[in-house]
Amino acid sequence: MSCVFRWIKQLLEFEICSHALGRIFLNISLLSKVVESAGSASKCSPFVYFWSQLLMYTKLGYAGNTEPQFIIPSCIAIRESAKVGDQAQRRVMKGVDDLDFFIGDEAIDKPTYATKWPIRHGIVEDWDLMERFMEQVIFKYLRAEPEDHYFLMTEPPLNTPENREYLAEIMFESFNIPGLYIAVQAVLALAASWTSRQVGERTLTGIVIDSGDGVTHVIPVAEGYVIGSCIKHIPIAGRDITYFIQQLLREREVGIPPEQSLETAKAIKEKYCYICPDIVKEFAKYDGDSRRWIKQYTGINAINKTKFVIDVGYERFLGPEIFFHPEFANPDFMESISDVVDEVIQNCPIDVRRPLYKNVVLSGGSTMFRDFGRRLQRDLKRVVDARLRLSEELSGGRIKPKPVEVQVITHHMQRYAVWFGGSMLASTPEFFQVCHTKKDYEEYGPSICRHNPVFGVMS
Repeated sequence: MSCVFRWIKQLLEFEICSHALGRIFLNISLLSKVVESAGSASKCSPFVYFWSQLLMYTKLGYAGNTEPQFIIPSCIAIRESAKVGDQAQRRVMKGVDDLDFFIGDEAIDKPTYATKWPIRHGIVEDWDLMERFMEQVIFKYLRAEPEDHYFLMTEPPLNTPENREYLAEIMFESFNIPGLYIAVQAVLALAASWTSRQVGERTLTGIVIDSGDGVTHVIPVAEGYVIGSCIKHIPIAGRDITYFIQQLLREREVGIPPEQSLETAKAIKEKYCYICPDIVKEFAKYDGDSRRWIKQYTGINAINKTKFVIDVGYERFLGPEIFFHPEFANPDFMESISDVVDEVIQNCPIDVRRPLYKNVVLSGGSTMFRDFGRRLQRDLKRVVDARLRLSEELSGGRIKPKPVEVQVITHHMQRYAVWFGGSMLASTPEFFQVCHTKKDYEEYGPSICRHNPVFGVMS
C-alpha cells in the first residue's frame, strides 16, 4: 500500500478516535442566447450561445434544446504583430490583417499565431478581442443576422456594472441587435433544476453549487437576486480531482506512460469515480472482495502504440472524496463542501435560511459523480442537526428548535444547467418584455443595462 493510502487511513482512524472521545467534526458566461425576435425572425430557429466561466469553453446551439450543438474553447488566435496589450494599434489596423484571426479549436491549432484568452477568471480583460470572438461566433457558428435576434447573455457572480455597460455598447452599436438581457448564471441554474422530480414548487430562492474544472462556487440566491456578500468559493474542482488521481497512480507505479498520466487520470475520473457514503467501510469493501470492485482501464501508448492495462481500485472513491475531505489533496484548505454550504447559509439573512437549506441545487460537470447529492444532503443535515441539538442543550431544554428541512436537488441537466436554464427561459414570450431594447439604449445609454429585471415567469 502506498504512503498516500496509509496516511489517509491513519487520518481517518484518528478522526474516528476523536469522535469516540466526544470531539465533534462538522463535515461542502457569456451565455448568449439568441432568440427569434417577435416580428421579422418569426420563421428563424432561435439560437443559444453559452460561455462557461469555469471551463473556458463556449457552448453553441438552438434555443429550446436540452444540450448545445457546438462546444469550442473561448480563445482567439491573432498575428504576433497585433499584441494583446496594443489596443490602439489594433484599432488602426484595417483590411485583411484585421480579419486574419481564428477562434476555438482552430485558434489552438495555429502555432504561428498568438493564442489569447480574452476572459480571465470570469472577467473580460480585452474587449476588442472579445468583440472579434463574438463576431465569429454569431456569423460563423450560429449563422445568424444579429439585427433579427434578441440576445440573452449571462454573467458570473459579482460581475461589475461597468462590464455590463461595455457589453451593451458592443451588442447594440457593433452588432445592432434589437434587444438584450443579461442574466445571472446562478439564477438560470435554479431554473434548470425545475426539471427535477424533487422540486415541488418553482422558486428562485436557493443555494447553487457550481463546480466545473477550475473552481467551485457556492452562491446564495433570494427571490432571483444573488446575495453577493455571502458568496464563497472552494479551491477544489474537477482539475484537482484529476491531479489527485494522477498522484495516487504515480504512488502505485502502475506503468502509465508519463506523458499520458494526466489524460489517463482524467479518463478514470470520468468513467469509474463515484462518491461513497463512508470512506472507512469503502476501504474494507475493497480489501475484502477486490475482484468485485477493482476495475481495469486499458489505454494505448501514444509513442509505440502498445496497450497498457492498469487496475483502478481506491482511486474510484478517493478522487471525488476530496470534496468532503479536502485535506487529502490540499493541506491549506480544510473545510468540506458541506461545511462551506452551511457557513454560506448562516451568513445570509435569517428569514431566507430555511428556504436556502430546502433548495440546494447542483450545477456543473464536477457535480455529476454518482451519489454526490445524496452524500452532500446527509452531511449537511448532520451539521444542521448538531447545531440544533447544541442550541437545545445550551438552553437547558427550555428551547426546542423546529427541525430544518435539508434537500439537495439533483437532475439530469446538471452538466449544462446554466445553458439549459437560459434555453428554457428565453423561449418564453415574456423574454421579450424583460429585454432592454435598442430604443431604450439610444434614449438612456448603456447604463440601462446595469439592472435587469427578474423574469416574472421564473418567480
